[in-house]
Amino acid sequence: MFALMLRNVSSDGFRFTDPADPQQFSAPGCVVAAPSFPANDPGVDQDYVFNWTRDAAITAMEIAAAGLRAGPGGGVQPLIDYVTFAKTCQDNAAPTLAHACFTIEGQPRPWTEQTDGPALQTLAMLAAYGQLDQATQAIAAQVIDTNLSFLLKAYQEPTTNLWEEHSGYSFFARAVQLRCLREISANGYGIAVPPGTSDAIGWLGWALPGHWDGTRYLSLLAPGDTPSDPAGPGYDPNIDIVMAAVYGAIPVTDTKLLATAALLRQQWDASASAPVYPINIADHDQRGIGPLMGRYPGDTYDGDMADHVEGGHPWALCTCNFAELYYRLGTAIAQAQAIPFDDLSSAFFGQAGIDAGTAPADAVAALDQAGDAMLQAVVYHSDDLELSEQFDGTTGYEKSVHNLTWSYAAFLSAVRAKSGRHVQG
Repeated sequence: MFALMLRNVSSDGFRFTDPADPQQFSAPGCVVAAPSFPANDPGVDQDYVFNWTRDAAITAMEIAAAGLRAGPGGGVQPLIDYVTFAKTCQDNAAPTLAHACFTIEGQPRPWTEQTDGPALQTLAMLAAYGQLDQATQAIAAQVIDTNLSFLLKAYQEPTTNLWEEHSGYSFFARAVQLRCLREISANGYGIAVPPGTSDAIGWLGWALPGHWDGTRYLSLLAPGDTPSDPAGPGYDPNIDIVMAAVYGAIPVTDTKLLATAALLRQQWDASASAPVYPINIADHDQRGIGPLMGRYPGDTYDGDMADHVEGGHPWALCTCNFAELYYRLGTAIAQAQAIPFDDLSSAFFGQAGIDAGTAPADAVAALDQAGDAMLQAVVYHSDDLELSEQFDGTTGYEKSVHNLTWSYAAFLSAVRAKSGRHVQG
């Protein structure tokens, strides 16, 4: 999976051609979301040969976690390239530093503004910092400083959400911003903590609980003091709540998070649920694996904007992120020797066969088994480990854009969460 992910990372000797302009080539450090565009992917009308700030940062986190050997100059070259290309994109970003998508040459593509990007990019650079040479550390510090200056002005503002479909106050963006600012405050690299960071941490910590509607965390709020759902019916429960724990500051022991996660699993796994994926029923009955997870119940995107499919399909990265929640929660229970079991979390634990009387060690084993079943489904439905963006919700075959970089990164992150070890080395 690590090698497959690296195929989508450009270097000085491994370049991508711009499908829209064959005379243009990728710069080192560009992370293409996928090497997929309509001319080479029948049935897909989307061009993913672009560098998304969020996807690139998540990929860089996995490269940093892999413990690759340093080069003659003392740094890990793919991480050096990542930082250099990120600086190019940041210098060219327009209309704001939250611009989400860039060409493979580092120019802004007409797209949305998403404030989770600068936060995730900063987190990736902090993870990579100790593996950079001195010159690139200086560049990373500049990028981080610029990101922080922007975030401290933008964190209270609406943004385009994770799935690039609606604008509002994003639970995911707030969670990754909070984690970013906390890690900056605790950094040991001598990176300056700007004034106002502590106030922003306090405000974000106050704002996130406001997404709770009494049953679930809402992924997006409209401006106002009380929870509402501007995206309309069918947008929640949304997998980006689980992603806010994987990539952001939401504790995996938060029972409101677990209540939301239980609703997510129920809607795609229970045979009586309207949005259930038929492949999950077949996988459970015939193979004892799964379930595969999607984005949200009203999803219609399948890689072809001209042929929407009501209910959408499961995604590899969503499934891997959910498996990682199981693994991280198991680790937290093993460390505390206590299960965060209450009325809110009981449904989540019940889905894994855990009740109020289960011993912590048995709960950890059950959570590991639940995560394993999800990753086994991802591997079973993969194309010899190659991962597309989605699996067909009925047949299980891969669909949408092929070789999605984030799919591999999410799988690797989940494996590390279970094993506690680097995947490489």
